[in-house]
Amino acid sequence: MATKDTWIKPRHKVVVALLAPIFGVYVRLKYGVKIRPFKDKNPHLVIMNHQTAYDQFFVSLSLMRPVYYLASEDIFSMGWLSRLIEWLVAPIPIKKQTMDIKAIKNCIRVAREGGTICLAPEGNRTYHGRNVYTSPAIAGLTKKLGMPLAIYRIDGGYGIHPRWSDVVRKGKMQAGVTRVIQPEEYNALSNEELFDLIQTELSADEAKVTGRFEHKKNAEFLERVMYVCPWCGLSVFESHDDVITCEKCGREIRHLPTKELEGINCDFPHRFVADWYENQQKFVNELDLLSMTEAPVYEETAEFYKVKPYKYKTILKKDATVHLYGDRITVDDMVFPFETDAVVILGKNKINLYHENDLYQLKGSKRFNGLKYLNFSFRYKNQTGGQHGEFLGL
Repeated sequence: MATKDTWIKPRHKVVVALLAPIFGVYVRLKYGVKIRPFKDKNPHLVIMNHQTAYDQFFVSLSLMRPVYYLASEDIFSMGWLSRLIEWLVAPIPIKKQTMDIKAIKNCIRVAREGGTICLAPEGNRTYHGRNVYTSPAIAGLTKKLGMPLAIYRIDGGYGIHPRWSDVVRKGKMQAGVTRVIQPEEYNALSNEELFDLIQTELSADEAKVTGRFEHKKNAEFLERVMYVCPWCGLSVFESHDDVITCEKCGREIRHLPTKELEGINCDFPHRFVADWYENQQKFVNELDLLSMTEAPVYEETAEFYKVKPYKYKTILKKDATVHLYGDRITVDDMVFPFETDAVVILGKNKINLYHENDLYQLKGSKRFNGLKYLNFSFRYKNQTGGQHGEFLGL
């Protein structure tokens, strides 16, 4: 029987039994998703590709039992709401883009107690329909836990609800376990071979026509991810309905229900958002950020918070002035140098700034593009001798 010192509590089964039918109706109505049941009741390590904000609900509805998810620390810094989430489902906290030893120890603890663990090895939702960077550490963690490995695939999620969008399109998607790999099978592989296998099994490419995804606002808030114009370079965009416009040159691009892009007053060179995104990454990787340190490249306002990790956030200013330079971010009088500070992107319009021993957060407007701050941070480290090559944070 569980005690107060165990991670797994009897109430977690009650929570699933009470809430699963409600959330099942909700996500099926919201996304039109076909969820395949998984009837093996043994503990598993479930790994999934990450496409929508509701992926964890799809997993729980497939398994219909308590699942202990790795979740970013932001979920645990919302005061009483975080405490309620912890009490109901006990997610495992992890710091994004770090080797979080405490999170690994907690996974081992849950596994030893007989719990099922779920995580998204990418650590980030895709912005463009293709898988994003996955840490090779997932192979070592899998072997460390020694549990059957369930591959959970979500297909159509990007078409239904892109990370950069606020609206859910009408279309088809499905989710479910596609393969189970037993410990004796993956232990016979090297870590490199297991990592390659995981990447192959989770690979999903939605940068192609896979049906129609209908909504009148198919392009709205695409500026949350795109900030490089094929003609102007670094720019600012604004979207309305199914059209996004470069504010520098006035060129307009329409986002079609097939996920394709087409120029309205131009011959647009990229067929899908993923192609445009790839070109944007290439452009940033060719920037000389050391020559962009005198005047700000971008200026905007955002809510500015100080975060007490795993406890609460305190707002410092509702309309702080944010400047992005080639080597730093400034928020009013505070300076966050890329040389020493880390930048992490969260959700749709938030970024975390790790400064010395403190954590700060910027929450921008609906049209806030946090990706450029992350990309500039990594490009600066790459240019000045970092070890990431051309990797720009996602």
